[in-house]
Amino acid sequence: MWRKQILMRAAVALALTAGFATMVWWPDARARRIVTGAVLVADADQQKQRPVVDAEISAVAGEASGTTRSDQAGFFRLTLDAPVPKEQKITLSVQHPGYQPYQGVAGFNELQVVRLTPETAEAPPLPENTPTVSIANVRVRYAFRTTNTVEVASAAKTFDVVNKSNIPCANTPPCSPDGRWKATRQDFTLDAGRGRQFRNTRVSCLSGPCPFTKVEANTVSNGGQTIGVSVLNWADTVTYLVEAEVVQTMVNDLVRHSFPVIFGRSMNFTLPPLAQGPSIEAEVNGEAIVFPLGPKLRLSWASCRLDPGAGRVDEAGDRPRLYRCDLKPGFRFRS
Repeated sequence: MWRKQILMRAAVALALTAGFATMVWWPDARARRIVTGAVLVADADQQKQRPVVDAEISAVAGEASGTTRSDQAGFFRLTLDAPVPKEQKITLSVQHPGYQPYQGVAGFNELQVVRLTPETAEAPPLPENTPTVSIANVRVRYAFRTTNTVEVASAAKTFDVVNKSNIPCANTPPCSPDGRWKATRQDFTLDAGRGRQFRNTRVSCLSGPCPFTKVEANTVSNGGQTIGVSVLNWADTVTYLVEAEVVQTMVNDLVRHSFPVIFGRSMNFTLPPLAQGPSIEAEVNGEAIVFPLGPKLRLSWASCRLDPGAGRVDEAGDRPRLYRCDLKPGFRFRS
């Protein structure tokens, strides 16, 4: 009997072990559905291996396939329409107008870095004796708008609520809250002026029989350009005080400068997401000139392009703007 129990327990343990091994091994063997990588320009100079945007990437593995396109950073993430075992070869194809097509094998669980060779080779450098225009002391100028709220004044105004105590109301409003005594209701408003706001506002009774008064309406505590208060008084004359700070929000355009990074015949620089009106300041053959970059990124001495998605997202969810400029023939950077 005990032998049967031992055999049964061994069989159950073996079955559980086999089942667990199957659960662990099987998904790993057939879970390869995602191919991740980046598409760059093929160049011996690492600084010129820039992202290729909107390249078409396709992958085929047996009956499974998938397609996608590279983003602004050249990154792609391709999902096959069916899982394939790790021993299955995945054929990766990449193509983009202006570049020679690529085809290769995507290794299992590897990052795919694809470098596309341009169909048109880079123009050869000009002979040494060819006259060139020198570009020196290059820097980038841009502006961005900021708002700043500052205190520009303070307000302190008094107003009287004139009344005489112990006069029966006789059902002639306004009356005291219990309806017995004749009362006076006084409205008071204060305007900060256009473009200004009241902050830290407060209202208080300064003198007179203050216990026999009531603030019926109060927009003082809300702040804003206009504040107001309505006071009911059913005794003798009282004096109220309204106080506040006056603030104004000012918009300023701040000018900033940055220096591009120059490698060979190309320069790179980034601007904050909110930067406006970028321009390039440079000395051209010793003469200082300002070149507005403009929305079309036109320079007389360089060809520029914008890679808006190349930077990391900041806390506000925006990306810095990465600019890349290559010198045109006949120009050179001088340190």
